[in-house]
Amino acid sequence: MAKYETKDIRNIAFLGHGDSGKTSLADYLVFKNGGSTRLGKIEDGTSVFDFEAEEKDRKISIDAAEGHFGYKGKEINLIDCPGYPDFIGEAISALMAVDTAAICINAAAGIQVNTVNMWKAAAAAGVARCFLVNKCDAENINLPELLESIRTRFGEKCLPLTLPLGVGPGMKGVVNVLDAGPNLPPDAADLAGPAREKLVESIVEVEDALMERYLDGKEIGKQEIDAAFVKAISLGRVFPILFTSMHKEMGVAEFLEFVAKDLPGPGAAGSKKGKAPETDAVVGFEPRPETPFSAQVWRINNLPPQVNRLSYIRVHSGTLAADTQVYNVRAKATERIGKVFKIEGKEQQAVDKLCAGDIGAVAKVESAVIGDTFAEAAHPVLYPVPVFPTPMLSLAAESKHKGDEERVAMALHKLAESDPCFKQHRDRQTGELVIAGTSSLHIDVSVARMKHKFNVEIATKVPAIPYKETITGKAEAQYRHKKQTGGSGQFAEVWLKVEPMTRGGGFVFSDEVKGGVIPLQFIPCIEKGVRQVLEKGAVAGYPTEDVKAIVFFGKDHPVDSKPIAFQTAGRMAFKLAVRDAHPVLLEPVMNIAINAPARCMGDIMGNLNSRRGRISDQVAEADGSQTIKAQIPQAEILNYSTELRSETGGEGSYSIEFSHYEVVPARIQEQIVARANAGKKHDEEEE
Repeated sequence: MAKYETKDIRNIAFLGHGDSGKTSLADYLVFKNGGSTRLGKIEDGTSVFDFEAEEKDRKISIDAAEGHFGYKGKEINLIDCPGYPDFIGEAISALMAVDTAAICINAAAGIQVNTVNMWKAAAAAGVARCFLVNKCDAENINLPELLESIRTRFGEKCLPLTLPLGVGPGMKGVVNVLDAGPNLPPDAADLAGPAREKLVESIVEVEDALMERYLDGKEIGKQEIDAAFVKAISLGRVFPILFTSMHKEMGVAEFLEFVAKDLPGPGAAGSKKGKAPETDAVVGFEPRPETPFSAQVWRINNLPPQVNRLSYIRVHSGTLAADTQVYNVRAKATERIGKVFKIEGKEQQAVDKLCAGDIGAVAKVESAVIGDTFAEAAHPVLYPVPVFPTPMLSLAAESKHKGDEERVAMALHKLAESDPCFKQHRDRQTGELVIAGTSSLHIDVSVARMKHKFNVEIATKVPAIPYKETITGKAEAQYRHKKQTGGSGQFAEVWLKVEPMTRGGGFVFSDEVKGGVIPLQFIPCIEKGVRQVLEKGAVAGYPTEDVKAIVFFGKDHPVDSKPIAFQTAGRMAFKLAVRDAHPVLLEPVMNIAINAPARCMGDIMGNLNSRRGRISDQVAEADGSQTIKAQIPQAEILNYSTELRSETGGEGSYSIEFSHYEVVPARIQEQIVARANAGKKHDEEEE
């Protein structure tokens, strides 16, 4: 492999909506520049970047995939990211590794949902941005309208660097407006002239001296403009727009030239800033080989057990050599690094080292999770980790095959490690294994991946709601347990009162028996029986809380009274008392924050009201969207992600967190109790 220095590295991610040509263009670039031996194609399953089984089956990108190639002395690391919002976590992760985000747009489709999502994500990551308008040879392209929509949505600093000479099937090439000379044909000159003027005006604004000379009408040399252009892109003062047609091989060379010459390299916007783990002081190392080593994990690929676990990293400073040690700052663990790799799709190419600014991978670092910082123990630093979207859809999961429970748990753990938007946990009340993802497609792919990668299968269903039971009034009940089966029998009589406690008061058991009518040794047995009801409920099978139980009278038998008899009598007396004490169900209520375009607010608020939601606030955001804050029962949002996507055209998102429990409305409680008791045997004494 040819040697290169930090200054020669260019790191770029292809982001954007699905079908904007990202993967096809990435395959083409890698092939044309010697990174692969054949031109990969999505259609026939040979893409360098879409190599996973699920990607080949569905013909979509699911994972962020890396490739690299050399071009005019530059080492170009390219990350192709999924275009569907369902897999947005992969794209956000990739932004930890690159210096520039190329927001790809389908020329015919224009701005779509994930175009906007990726623009916001790239802005949050603080990387340089440009636009790559693909498929310019398609039918029905309105170039002025497309450019105006980009400027309207993303700002006036979005300016064309290249422009197509004709669009659609008649496209003849592209022209670079900065390099355009005096001998262009009239139609090209009419196009490029005004575009060049606007672009140069924005470029010279980054330096006061250049701006003054420009305003004075003095000539500014091409080298000065080129240098200022790199700075303007790096600082986010200009967002260049470039046009391509891969099928006609038009605009691709110009795009490559732009990547090599004009895109910022590592450190162009300053050293990567992190924090010291103990003091939170700002720490930053220059991206040079001689500075202390630091790198960040941006992706984990948990391959099947017999294959290496790969941690994809971006080296921010120093050098990472093979057969060395690194310090995982978060985990406070020293890890041995064996081989160091450059990645080309699914292929791993062993290299001697990765220099500052480079992207690669290391194997078998078990302590690593996405976002971790590797450093020298003597110079620790923690780089910031992006905020990933909260999973919006949860399902209960169980193994399809008995005996696979441990393997299912292992597979889910590995999926969660490698996918920041996939979560799994065991619900403490319902006992269900719950998995969560961004959408039904995301979960479907994760379930399919478990089968392909780890050879385990799970079935999914709507998760149970963790209702609780309590009482709102006082009551008392008596129960006599008497059983005679030959020989000694069982006898116990318990009189018991119940009364409500304040919410969150838990459970209190009180002994107010007088005169020894119940021997002391049987009181704990009564409490044990009562607590059995607390666990299983007296109304619909849900745990009971915020109740005080008072045993105040009873009877025993000198021969037949036994601990089990008083346990049974206590259990049944408590059930009867609870049922007479105006029992109610409590349901979990969630805090929900919904972000969506302002035009969708009416539909969203109407939907929330129909779901028993209570809106508490509505906030206008800087990007023009709005955020609604509300409280809503958990039972009402099990399928909310699908409806929100429909209402907002995929532009809405939400996050939830538990708030509190409150009483279920009587009408709904009747339905829940009826479902819980359907087919249930009511011989309670035999329980």
